[in-house]
Amino acid sequence: MVNKVRARQNARKLLIQALYSLEVGGSDAAQIEEDCLAEKNMSKVDEKFFQTALHAIAKDTKAIDTIYSKYLDRENVELDPTSRAILRLTSYEMINHLDIPFKVVINEGVNLAKTYAPTDAFKFINGVLDELAISSRSSEKTLISS
Repeated sequence: MVNKVRARQNARKLLIQALYSLEVGGSDAAQIEEDCLAEKNMSKVDEKFFQTALHAIAKDTKAIDTIYSKYLDRENVELDPTSRAILRLTSYEMINHLDIPFKVVINEGVNLAKTYAPTDAFKFINGVLDELAISSRSSEKTLISS
């Protein structure tokens, strides 16, 4: 049995691939979910988190893009699709999963960027997520820095 943390990490990895396919491949979330369930070994994945996040992000992509875009030093369209997928996932988590500490969200986003995004994109993503944490989780940051 895979532990909950590892299952969530596996879900995030799969979500980056799914969100990339959503943007680049032109498939819809339902088709991507169906393909993942058929093709991937989901026994080590937090399947509920995967499904919920995939559909929520697909449904509200523009709203999620607005959440992180104000912290970009360039236009959102100038980002590579993988970095955009990572920012969408982590912004979704930062805003909708207050049970996950912001430091975990940032760390997971940075690790995903180190694995999947272009060289040094993790530094950029770290900066964006830190700014997002300051604005969206200010009470949590205050408690930690006290």
